[in-house]
Amino acid sequence: MSSFNSQFLYSVTIILLGYILKRTNLLQQKDGEALARIIFNITMPCLIIVTFSSIKIDGSLILLLVIGIVYGLLLAAVGVFVFRKDERKVKGMLTMMIPGFNIGMFAYPLVEGIWGKEGLKYFGMFDVGNAFVIFVLCYVIGSYYSGDDIDIEFKKILYKVLKSMPLLTYVIICLLAIIGIHLPSYVLDVSGIISKANMPLSLLLLGVYLNFSFQKSYLKKIIMFLSIRYVIGLSVGIALFFLLPFEDMFRYTILVCFILPVAGSVLPYAVEFKYDQKFVGTVSNMTILLSFLLLWGMTNILM
Repeated sequence: MSSFNSQFLYSVTIILLGYILKRTNLLQQKDGEALARIIFNITMPCLIIVTFSSIKIDGSLILLLVIGIVYGLLLAAVGVFVFRKDERKVKGMLTMMIPGFNIGMFAYPLVEGIWGKEGLKYFGMFDVGNAFVIFVLCYVIGSYYSGDDIDIEFKKILYKVLKSMPLLTYVIICLLAIIGIHLPSYVLDVSGIISKANMPLSLLLLGVYLNFSFQKSYLKKIIMFLSIRYVIGLSVGIALFFLLPFEDMFRYTILVCFILPVAGSVLPYAVEFKYDQKFVGTVSNMTILLSFLLLWGMTNILM
């Protein structure tokens, strides 16, 4: 147990370092954007290559992918129902934010430190389904409610999917594993070196994006949003954890993924669809803090 607590302590320290660097102007918001591009386009794909290079796709891993999609659809349906009486743009913004999870930037560094590559394999398969939810479902919802006469452009959706380096890496590596093709050792060695930077860079980026200020007018909607997301996530996650007849790592993946922060893509979507960016940023930061505390608590209780 001490190793788990040590990993959380290290993670908090690096996140705080990123926050302090931002507060002292040694790092700025634009630096965070550059850092995010490096993570999503270089270090995270390399981590996926190393983790999935020798993966054996079995039924339980495919099931994780399916659960990621089905649970996203469930949350979206709940969002549409709960926020049905709100004005169109508010309903679109809140419903768009509910389904997706921040797995790559938030969960990966913690999972790698606690469970290693074995844990990343399970979380990665869930993230494949989660990627569909983020790049298709969330985008469609955000686009649909952003105006009265909005046509959903499927070319744009396809472009966003094909532009996601982590998702493309997942798909390519899994296809290679299915047909039995192995990457050259040189590629794996280089990817392994680069992948080591993913954890510290991701945690630093979380610190750079942390913001503790918010408008009081947001409070009611924030409480409603967080209640829906975390009450459902904890209830369904705990139920499946004790009911599913699968190995521990599978059940830990479900439990943890259902309480992760909102997807990082919701902020760019808010900009594109002219939603309230400050609200989206505030909620994103609050889910990071809440998810971190819940993760630490559950790790100490269940492990």
